[in-house]
Amino acid sequence: MTADPEHPVAPRELAELRRSLEVGFTRIEGGLALLTQRDDQTAKDLDDLSARVVALEHTRWPLPTLAAVAAVGALAVAVWQALGH
Repeated sequence: MTADPEHPVAPRELAELRRSLEVGFTRIEGGLALLTQRDDQTAKDLDDLSARVVALEHTRWPLPTLAAVAAVGALAVAVWQALGH
């Protein structure tokens, strides 16, 4: 590579540009690594939350069952009061 007499600092400028590009690529790679880590953590949190929701859905009582239990309880109290207790 021959040096152009009009641009004697071209190799230095090219080295500076190369260094700037390498720094930029390093920053981008670091940002992508951070985003990947956050995505993995979010996916894990979502899976945990889904598991908790499924567990809660399996342990809850359906509304008609609660209504039937309340009705039987009210009937028992009404019968007990009717008998004079």
